[in-house]
Formats: sequence, structure tokens, C-alpha cells
Amino acid sequence: MPSRLIFAALMPRDVVTRARQDFDAVVADGKDDMTPAEVIEAANAHRAEALLFTNTLPLTAEAIAQLPDSVRVGATSSVGYDHIDVAAAKARGIMVTNTPGVLTECTADFAFMMLLAAARRAYEYDKVMRAGWRYRIGQGDLLGVRVTGKTLGILGMGRIGRAVAQRARGFDMTVLYHSRNRLPAELEQDARYFASFDDMLPHCDFLSLHAPAGPATDKIINAAALAKLKRGAVLVNVSRGGLVDEDALFDALTSGQLFAAGLDVFRSEPDFDLRFAALDNVIMSPHIGSGSVETRNAMGFRALDNIAAVLAGREAIDPLW
Repeated sequence: MPSRLIFAALMPRDVVTRARQDFDAVVADGKDDMTPAEVIEAANAHRAEALLFTNTLPLTAEAIAQLPDSVRVGATSSVGYDHIDVAAAKARGIMVTNTPGVLTECTADFAFMMLLAAARRAYEYDKVMRAGWRYRIGQGDLLGVRVTGKTLGILGMGRIGRAVAQRARGFDMTVLYHSRNRLPAELEQDARYFASFDDMLPHCDFLSLHAPAGPATDKIINAAALAKLKRGAVLVNVSRGGLVDEDALFDALTSGQLFAAGLDVFRSEPDFDLRFAALDNVIMSPHIGSGSVETRNAMGFRALDNIAAVLAGREAIDPLW
């Protein structure tokens, strides 16, 4: 008898097909992911043993308390898990898992794309062309800033941060980083470690954020931090919107303290602060950093692999507790 699964997120076709083949699955089939209330209702009605979801589902202590005792595992198809109350899941005996590793390369590609696009004013050039162009652009007009040979600071030197650093080396950039712990030399690869984030900032032409969300990093990019950056620096955030004080970011972008920003994440998603949409020196995307066919399939399959392992009595591949 196949194990019972609530497939709560809209996922690639191949992932859905496998879920239907391998499980007795109730699959989200509307225009949006299931809400917490819908997941709770479906889990109780189906006596579900497993949940598959993404970071659109806040699996809070309150939601966990309303799940049936049959639920043994919840797998999020994401690296970040700040939407899960891990302690509450552990207290209920529900294993929770994520999908690290499989999205590293695509997310790093995307971060560097955003860095280049912000530095070289890609949004403005695209806007000129879509408006029809038809006028001369002088050699002093619409100038971006060079990337090659500049200094990149990275906040969070995990898998994705290290992959971004590798791409930066291809542009002959000097790489600086701040993490909770210094990397061993073989992973550092000549990147310069700063034990103090504030001490790193004045050296940065570019700053790319790759830290997890949480109390220690909430609004770590605030007015004071932005003021420490070189004037005219470029900020890239493809990690979590909670790392940034958006009022301070808006001020830095409109005052010239920042030359530009590339933003894939926001404090309130999808209802992001529309002030940023009015700024030509911001390139934005809808939290889509891992959004390739290959990567989204790999994430969904990894989540299903975690579920299958736990329900078969094996250790989770990517346990969160």
C-alpha cells in the first residue's frame, strides 16, 4: 500500500508525476500552493504520513499541533527553512528535511547574473530598447561600473557563497568574506576572512548576501552597514529579504550611497515594497534564484527521496534535527 502524501506545492511536472507514481498523493492542483489550513484539512482527511511543501508554507508550531499523529515527515523543497518551527516538529516526532546542495550552482549563477546586471544597468538598457531607442546615446551616457578586478564581499560562505566566489575569480575579483566560522584553507581558496562583518564592509565594491535568516541576521544590512560600504557600491541579495532593512536600502539607493542593487528576495513576499519598482538602479526578480528546469526537478526529487527514506525507516538524507 503506497504511503500517503500531501503534495502541498505547485511543482514541476516530472516531480508531480513521480509523487503520483510512488505515493498515494493528494496534489495541489489550483493556481497556488496550499495554505496551512488546506494542508491541515487534507492531512487529517487523508491520514497523511508525509508532507511536501516549499517556503510558501509557514509550518508553525500552531500548524504542527493540528496535524494528525499519522504525519511522520515534512520535506521542504528549499534550502532555507526559516518557515518551519523545527523545535515544534521535533517535539511532535515529525522529521523535517530540506534540499541543500542541489540548487547551489543555479543560485550562484543567478546571483552573479544579478551582480552583472545591476553593475551594468541592464534594466535601463532593456527599457531603452523596449521604448524604441531612436536617439543617440553619447559615450558619457548610461554608464555602468566595471566588475572585472573589483572587490567582492560575501556574507555567508556556505555552499552558495563559495560558488559565487568561484565565479568572481573568473572576473579577477578579490574575494572577501564574513561567516560565523572561518573556512579551512582548501575551501577558502585565497578569499580573505573577516571575523567582523563591519570591518569587511569598507573594502567592498560589491556585497553579495548568502546568509540564512534568523535573529542574528535580521536587518544586518541596515543604515549603519550601508554607510560603511564604499560610496557607489553594488548590493546583491538572493538569500532572504529579512537580512535587509528596506527603508535603509531605499535611502542608500536614492542618495547614491549605493550605485545599484540586484534583489531576488524581499521582506514581504509576494507583496514587496513597490518603492523599489520605481527605481531604475534596481534589478528585481520574484524569488526565482534556483528557477531552472534541472534544479527545480532535482529539488523536488530530493524532497521525495527524504520522504521515502524516513517512511522506510531509514535516516533522512537532509535532517533538520
